Amino acid sequence: MPSVAERLRALPAYPFALITQRVAELNAQGADIINLDVGSPDMPPPKLVIDTLSDAAHRSDSHGYSGYRGTPGFRQAVADYYARRFGITLNPNTHVLPLMGSKEGIVNLSLAYLDRGDISLVPEVGYPAYSMGARLAGASVHWVPNPESLGYLIDFDALEHTLPANAKLIWLNYPHNPTGAVADDAFYARAADFCRRHDLLMASDNPYVDVTFDGFRAGSALKPAGALDIGIEFITFSKTFNMAGWRLGAAVGSPDVLRALLTVKSNMDSGHFLPVYEAGEAALEEVPDEWIAARNMVYQRRRDRILGAMPRIGLAPFRPLGALYVWGRVLDPSLDGARYVEEALMTAHVSMAPGAIYGPGGTQYVRMSVCTVDDRLEQALDRLERWYAGRS
Repeated sequence: MPSVAERLRALPAYPFALITQRVAELNAQGADIINLDVGSPDMPPPKLVIDTLSDAAHRSDSHGYSGYRGTPGFRQAVADYYARRFGITLNPNTHVLPLMGSKEGIVNLSLAYLDRGDISLVPEVGYPAYSMGARLAGASVHWVPNPESLGYLIDFDALEHTLPANAKLIWLNYPHNPTGAVADDAFYARAADFCRRHDLLMASDNPYVDVTFDGFRAGSALKPAGALDIGIEFITFSKTFNMAGWRLGAAVGSPDVLRALLTVKSNMDSGHFLPVYEAGEAALEEVPDEWIAARNMVYQRRRDRILGAMPRIGLAPFRPLGALYVWGRVLDPSLDGARYVEEALMTAHVSMAPGAIYGPGGTQYVRMSVCTVDDRLEQALDRLERWYAGRS
């Protein structure tokens, strides 16, 4: 057989594909692994969303191609959401593009903008798809400091002095995966100014905007004046409405950027199943804020349970105000995050994510998800406490 493309030889396997495979192998051997690794919501979407999908799927006119740009109704619903939620006015025909989940959009944006020799500015602690997308495009990654001491916000002062000449885009992500850190409007205004001065595309990954705790309300990177002309933002129904498997999201922002992204997408996919768009419309237009608040309280209760347990399992927690994770620094100097996770998996039979998969700033950390039903979460924390007490 011929050899695979050079881009694949230089690309490591996606981290969570490896974790999922490892857990499946251990379970097949008789282990009972409790997953605290992936942020896949364990609760269902709102009933009205499921009913909308079902009703639409039973219509005879629902099964053809839905179009590369989605339906006018779905794009309008996204535009109305941005007006209602952030006070941002969008033209649904030029400022909105449906996605098959935000991850697809992230990687395809890199394919649309990055060539060999270009550089993507990626946080030292951040979602792996930012760097993977750059590498698939043949570009390079410049790691941008976003230290715990700054609340995992990007250090623009440091970047000002180290910015590569051939950098083309920068990734923002708040509420932040993996730490749950958040940003305010002042941060987004500074980010937009930085990108404008340095001719950078501002790419904001915002999947957790409606998964927040302790009364915090997340914002949008597109709110500062002029940001809509230089930026793009990704949202997803996976987290906001517990629709991870439905693969529905949207890109919002500069019409020029969306046209470039559509050029890539239209050569790769043919849009969603029409009933998924209709269900997405229903989610944005009909699901009450009270449903989201009640769901978030479940996550917040689990977050607090994990935060309370972390000191007893050798982790110094970072208190998240959003997203689906709790981030902890390994206190034992003889362990890094990868070794901690490996020991916990093999001895306590609890699967977590090692911080190193999120970039060079994460090597001493681990990430735990709040997307595990309460009784299994309690069982996992009990196992971890007994394991850690027994190893010291």
